[in-house]
Amino acid sequence: MTDPATEETAYGANAPEAGDRAPDFELLDQRGCPVRLSTVVTDRHALLVFFPFAFSGICTGELLEIQLNIDRFVNDKVAVYGISCDAAESLRYWAAHEGYRFPLLSDFWPHGEVAQRYGVFDSASGMAVRGTFLVDPDRIVRWSLVHGPGQQRDIGDLHRAVKDL
Repeated sequence: MTDPATEETAYGANAPEAGDRAPDFELLDQRGCPVRLSTVVTDRHALLVFFPFAFSGICTGELLEIQLNIDRFVNDKVAVYGISCDAAESLRYWAAHEGYRFPLLSDFWPHGEVAQRYGVFDSASGMAVRGTFLVDPDRIVRWSLVHGPGQQRDIGDLHRAVKDL
């Protein structure tokens, strides 16, 4: 039997931690528009929320919690970006179906390249695990948390991370 604490650490072993420079990237959002991290953090923090799959139960629940608390996560101090290895078209349908009002970024091709750079890519399943990174305007990681497959994020952790911005 696998120890969940060991599994979580293994998935986040190469993930940037508080104080590290966040890897820059450019991905397409669900509408096909390019989003570059170094551009979106020029005037506010970015909360990067990596998730495994659109339309899956845990992912839907987590992003719905963000949507229900959108004013805490999208304001003049912070913006939220969901990131998965799904194709942009799948993310577009999912965002429309669920009513998400924040960008969902596709790390589809090259498959999982950004998730790999953030230490949250599970190559056996071809998905991103649940990694969350708060990046400041200087592109420094201020907070991070990584969960392995099947381990749900506590939305309270995200609230606490952005509360004092």
